[in-house]
Amino acid sequence: MSERPLKGITVLDFSTRLPGPLASLMLAQAGARVIKVERPAEGDEVRAFAPRLNGMSAHFAWLNRGKESLALDLKRPQDVAVLRSLLKDTDVLIEQFRPGVMARLGLGYADLARDHPRLVYCSITGFGQADPRSMEAAHDLNYQAASGLVGDMPLLANGMPALPSVLLGDIAGGSYPAFMSILLALMQRASSGRGQHVDIAMSQNVEVFAFWNAIEGSLTGRWPTPGKGRHTGGSPRYQLYRTRDGQFLAVAALEDRFWRNFLDAVGLDVTAEQERETPEAVVAAVAERLASQDAEYWLRIMAGRDTCCNLASRLDQAVRANARRRHRAGDPLPSIPLPLAPQFTTEEADQKAPELGSANQRLLVGAD
Repeated sequence: MSERPLKGITVLDFSTRLPGPLASLMLAQAGARVIKVERPAEGDEVRAFAPRLNGMSAHFAWLNRGKESLALDLKRPQDVAVLRSLLKDTDVLIEQFRPGVMARLGLGYADLARDHPRLVYCSITGFGQADPRSMEAAHDLNYQAASGLVGDMPLLANGMPALPSVLLGDIAGGSYPAFMSILLALMQRASSGRGQHVDIAMSQNVEVFAFWNAIEGSLTGRWPTPGKGRHTGGSPRYQLYRTRDGQFLAVAALEDRFWRNFLDAVGLDVTAEQERETPEAVVAAVAERLASQDAEYWLRIMAGRDTCCNLASRLDQAVRANARRRHRAGDPLPSIPLPLAPQFTTEEADQKAPELGSANQRLLVGAD
């Protein structure tokens, strides 16, 4: 196996829960040395989460594979002194506190950049450093709600929008932008010799996921109502349809060629005029047709026909099926079969999360 691309890079990670730890996990899998700085006694809150795997929170174990744990009390001057000593060999710092917290500890970017000009300093927050909402407490649902994504969801029978089923704000708004921005900052440092402050605002990063409806509404003034946008239920080409056995088919045949292939496969004749003038009637016709047979029948009929149609698997089905596919491709079956990219190694050492403060003795001796 070739050498991993971030070998030799050291990361100090002060973040907890999901966004920062997932970003630093990807850095670790790319070869970086990640030192997780935790509070003494309790550490990252996720350590206490259920369910448990081999005595450790399964969520924590998955997020913190291949990292080291250093337990420090950042309110103790002697512990901050230890940290400052470690910063001499640190390339990347990740923090996820509200704006101003690290600065009050003397660990803000402006403080550290004077002595460590090559440091790439990544701050992950809900709304960014300067937004008027920057000090508000919030979680993933709040970021999606602030971006308009929740209010644009199809309405349920009770008139309420459905709760998002994915942690879009934490992962797509926080983890991945942080990972990519850190890599870009390291690339720029290679030529400039200087690091920089990377400001990741989760709420701003999820706004782009509404881009289709946002652009259409902004330019035309026609804002789709909940459940009536191109990708939220307004088109018969982009829908979930129930089959006779109670399963669902996900149809995303947006382009004409895929739509025609789909209609041919299911035996329906729909004109462009019908689709334009009475889309609800077309949805109803397709729904009635697909409800006449089991999902397996339709999937067999459409196999190899480029219809952009597949089974809407339940999460347990999808996780197990994807793990089996990767296993057939040569990867070992993991104890927690969730995907993560990039994955440069599957060595057993990279699959273990650290006990709280397990690196203290070694790192503290080296910092004296």
